[in-house]
Amino acid sequence: MKNSLLSLMLLLFLSCSSYNSIDSFYEAHKNDNQVTAFRVPQFMFSLLRNISPEMNSLVGDTKDLRYMQFPSATDKQAQFLNSQMNSFTGSSFIEIYRKNDNLKRNVVSIREKRDVVKEILVYKNDNTNGSFLYFKGNFDPVQVRKMAKNNDFEAFGQKLVPQLLNSN
Repeated sequence: MKNSLLSLMLLLFLSCSSYNSIDSFYEAHKNDNQVTAFRVPQFMFSLLRNISPEMNSLVGDTKDLRYMQFPSATDKQAQFLNSQMNSFTGSSFIEIYRKNDNLKRNVVSIREKRDVVKEILVYKNDNTNGSFLYFKGNFDPVQVRKMAKNNDFEAFGQKLVPQLLNSN
């Protein structure tokens, strides 16, 4: 009985942990209804570098860039998305900016290795749409914190989608 219960709990844990990474969340939801999803190929980084000098310095060392926008019109959707993003960043990311307003969220989290930022996750949920912007590469922590403080990541996300749509 104990072995059965333990096996069931392990199976449940493994099935629930399937969304605990950006890769798995992105793959699971990129084909959902009303979702906009981009994974930027290397050759398009030159286009993104021209958005602004700040983005040039940020995108210059980017190895992976993803953006996903999804509907979040109900409280249930907003709670699900908020909990998914919280699970991604739980113990392995450091939050450098967070603003909560009921179910609305604006969060910038990073993953560091020594004195270099390796990953940046920018999550926004305004109870109409949720989105995340994900960077992987080698980034200057001072520049990243400055951009988070000045809300430059949100501006970048607002410029990113039209740029990518126009380039296709």
